[in-house]
Amino acid sequence: MTRTGYPIVNALGALENPNAAADTAGSLLQSSDDMVVDARAIADAKASGMTAVNITLGYTLGDLPPYEHTLHELDVWDAHLAAHPEDLLHVRTAADIRTAHEQDRVGIIYGFQNAVAVGTDPRGLAGRTALFAERGVRIIQLTYNQANHLGDGSMAAENRGLTDFGRQAVEALNEHRIMVDLSHSGENTCLQATRTSIAPVSVNHTGCRALTDLPRNKTDEELRLVAERGGFVGIYFMPFLNPTGHATADDVVAHIRHAVNVCGEDSVGIGTDGSATPIDDLDAYREKLAEHVAERARAGVGAAGERADTYPFVEDLRGVEQFRKLIGLLEASGYREERIAKIMGGNFLAYAQRIWG
Repeated sequence: MTRTGYPIVNALGALENPNAAADTAGSLLQSSDDMVVDARAIADAKASGMTAVNITLGYTLGDLPPYEHTLHELDVWDAHLAAHPEDLLHVRTAADIRTAHEQDRVGIIYGFQNAVAVGTDPRGLAGRTALFAERGVRIIQLTYNQANHLGDGSMAAENRGLTDFGRQAVEALNEHRIMVDLSHSGENTCLQATRTSIAPVSVNHTGCRALTDLPRNKTDEELRLVAERGGFVGIYFMPFLNPTGHATADDVVAHIRHAVNVCGEDSVGIGTDGSATPIDDLDAYREKLAEHVAERARAGVGAAGERADTYPFVEDLRGVEQFRKLIGLLEASGYREERIAKIMGGNFLAYAQRIWG
């Protein structure tokens, strides 16, 4: 079986073969040039049953020039899509996700995990946002973990919220029908941006702070407000779901259930923050992981809960069976098929229809 009867949408993930990359632990300055989109990556994504995935491109962190680097990465991904027209589909509308499902292709959603590429000049904001929309960018996350000139990220201790420029950026994203993603944002940034936006917003990959009190997870107040305004919340497969840092598939289910209890069944989905292709040699990966975590900490971009002994994924919920296993666990927890279909993709698809048309 490769596909369920309903779409599976990963609201934040990856399409890559990490085993073919030079550094499977990832580099602080990793770019799309380093990611290998090969036959295995595509085959694994399709075998997993995944219909569409929001991939991260463009500037996220580091010393690269944000705007120029982002334009380059758009070119890189355009080339990947052009090289695999039978297997991949650039998603610009909700209808494209349905098409990907019908044609057994993988829909690729262009998304940013940091909005700094929009620039710092309000006079240029509209033009850059329009350009990104024209290039097919459909999701822009306002901040990464640190603060930027739009607002504070989840690791900014001051929790100052959205800036005046950030409000202008939200307005520009609304105008061009680009999703405003508040993953990684600080609590006040999230609350203020949700209230500022005239369109529903998303938190595409997060957990529930009520269950695990870490900054990368969202409070019930944030979750509830996003849902009340018609938005979307995706639960990730990340170590932040358990206080020990060793999250399991059962933790993913627990956070999904809590989010559904807070937000209702029409607002919650998944955003794994990972690939369908698993890392094959975990021993070699573990040796590199400590330096990667230390590098992120030195640069001030790491998150509380990142440690050398914790994988940035859920070990028993990875690979091509991850979605089918989650479906089975949700069934075992008492969820009916209709609710599971919403969580696995239907809710994101409905949200995408509200934003993109």
